[in-house]
Amino acid sequence: MFKKILIANRGVIAARIVRTCREMGMGTVALYTESDRGSLHVRLADECVQIGSSSDLFDSELILDIARQKGADAIHPGIGFLAEEAKFIRACEASGIRFIGPPSDVVEPLRNKIETQEKAQEAGFPTPQHSPNSFDSQDIAAVGAVAEELGYPIIIKSCSGGRGRGERLATSPGHLQEAVRQAQAVGQAVYGRRDIYLEKAILPAYQVGVQILADRHGNLIHLGDREGSVLSKGMKIVEEAPARCLDRDQRRKLRQTALELARLFNYEGLGTVEFLVDGQGRFYFTEIKARIQVDHSLTEMLTHLDLIREQIRIAAGEKLPLAQEDVWLGGWTMMARVRANDPWRENMPSPGTLECVRLPGGSEVRVDTYVYSRCEVPAQYDPLLANLTVWGKNREQALHKLQRSLEDFTVTGTATNLPLLQTIATHPQFVDGAYTTELQVDIRDIDPTPYPDEHLRDLAAAAAVLYLRRQQLFSPKTAHRFAGGWHSSSRQLPK
Repeated sequence: MFKKILIANRGVIAARIVRTCREMGMGTVALYTESDRGSLHVRLADECVQIGSSSDLFDSELILDIARQKGADAIHPGIGFLAEEAKFIRACEASGIRFIGPPSDVVEPLRNKIETQEKAQEAGFPTPQHSPNSFDSQDIAAVGAVAEELGYPIIIKSCSGGRGRGERLATSPGHLQEAVRQAQAVGQAVYGRRDIYLEKAILPAYQVGVQILADRHGNLIHLGDREGSVLSKGMKIVEEAPARCLDRDQRRKLRQTALELARLFNYEGLGTVEFLVDGQGRFYFTEIKARIQVDHSLTEMLTHLDLIREQIRIAAGEKLPLAQEDVWLGGWTMMARVRANDPWRENMPSPGTLECVRLPGGSEVRVDTYVYSRCEVPAQYDPLLANLTVWGKNREQALHKLQRSLEDFTVTGTATNLPLLQTIATHPQFVDGAYTTELQVDIRDIDPTPYPDEHLRDLAAAAAVLYLRRQQLFSPKTAHRFAGGWHSSSRQLPK
């Protein structure tokens, strides 16, 4: 087993990794920039190294140099760019430093989204219709020709990021050019690559992933499915497990298909096989995420397994500790991503100093975070503050626990998306489980809910107390230091 692990990431996932390493008795090395000095992962780690800027987290040579200097025998890339960068993984393999993730010969072919889908198609697995090649320039004529052939609506996807930030929808030829421009701009800013490809949109749809674990000894299991169909700006913000869009037979078939796809690509390590499910329950393979994901806490609450621990064990060459029949999948989990985004201003990032952070608690309520009161939220990074995950015996119980926990969650000092999350958790379509990726919740479009009389009474009392306190604060007083000495003499009139 490893003695010291360098964590080539920051924020929520870095703090999460540090905690597991401490439980396993391993030393940790954290990386941070000046703006991230106060982050919780820096305070929890055994050693810390300051880097020059956020871009240094993408510098594989620098990361390896720091690992050597600190005597780290393994590197955990978290959920960042390096997690699926085959060149970096090969450099780790050549240097004798273990990469905690799939090997380079597994990751490299999976990075090519088009070839991955074509290989799955050849093996008999359904995939969405897609362009036969990618585009790295703004040749709208060529892109438009392929779009017309596939038929609108069209999804423009970054070859590096897949779904999420690097995805845009074009419903007609008039929307295509702007959608391509945005997808390429995001791809360049986030992943350092502009190439995109096209995919025939499946509407309505559900986004479903199956968590898998595979060791180098040929053992492979799944850890259930989860659904992330509630999106904001193309990114998942509320998720649940198991996927409520599947019936029992569909779920069994989907999980089995995920295992077959993992074997097709000789998968090793922890990963997620991603699918789109249409309105008729047909599912289509889209990609394999060869890394830990933000929503891994859903699976951990459902299975009572520590996925970071399993990642480390697999990287160290150990066998999986359990077989498929030993995996416990019970109850229902839900997760909300709390972000420093302002829902009243187009979800713009809202960095700054957090004045007060009060986390929810209670039975089966979990918060993964790097923030605390007086912590700084840097402007240079993704504004994810925390992942709130709850577990219940069934969906109704989990939903009530999520609603209560979101009400208890308090962050002041900067704007957050908590009002949006609270609105989603009480939205009729979400409550009924009758939503797809087309669910659009804009907090500005929702009519204010009539408050009960007792709430209005309490608000009036609070407003009155605040008014009185402000009036007292503005009462003029002479500071003590101005009451004597030369201050008094200087104000005397000449005789």
